[in-house]
Amino acid sequence: MTETTLEKQPTRRFDFQRILSTLLRPRQVFAATTDESRSTWLTPMLMLSLTALLVVLVSGYLRTRAVMLGEILLPPDWQYWTPEMQNNYMQAQQLTQGKVFMYVIPLISSWIGLWASWIILAGLLHLGSTLLGGRGSMQSALNVVAWASLPFAVRDILRIIFMFSVGHAINSPGLSGFATSAGFVAQILSRVDIFLIWSIVLLIIGFGITDGLPPGKAVVGAFGVVLILLFMQAGSGAMIARLSGTVVQRPF
Repeated sequence: MTETTLEKQPTRRFDFQRILSTLLRPRQVFAATTDESRSTWLTPMLMLSLTALLVVLVSGYLRTRAVMLGEILLPPDWQYWTPEMQNNYMQAQQLTQGKVFMYVIPLISSWIGLWASWIILAGLLHLGSTLLGGRGSMQSALNVVAWASLPFAVRDILRIIFMFSVGHAINSPGLSGFATSAGFVAQILSRVDIFLIWSIVLLIIGFGITDGLPPGKAVVGAFGVVLILLFMQAGSGAMIARLSGTVVQRPF
């Protein structure tokens, strides 16, 4: 009954009812959308953009309040820094306490990372699926990646609730708290959590159904491409952190 209902629903550009269905019943949703001839990615991407905006606003507010109270978060390896490095860090913190650094730049970076990662991931997955014998299109890849990224919206909502409950911004996302330094490994761990695994599972289901891939090939394609993108993001994040002296932590 449920699957029949999903198949009979007309394709809509804004389909917010499908959000919950994708998270709870992804196989039925992807199966019902295999024959859609138009783009459906706008709804999940708007949802992700909205939750990213809320995270930046809440995090910026809490960081601004902490600065006003005289609270300064020190890096985990602060005790190993030279006095000159510590002085430069404190001066940089004073220069980055305005609204531009607290809200505008993080929001622009977050949105650019979100939309760029979506396009790159969809392109790589479409290429990998084609090499593995898939028969999907780039449009279907964009749709699948967008809907499969909805777990990150759930993560953003939980982060907002957590930040309000503890009264401070999240400084060690994912598994980055296990890292001893702010390097490549920390960048990798900051992007690994249960929501990433959830998203990968949705990618496997989505591409397996829409591209007609066997389960084994869908798993290999999804995991392989996500790992490539993960290493690319971690490498760029580690490079920026090394150049700026701070850790850029914005998971995919």
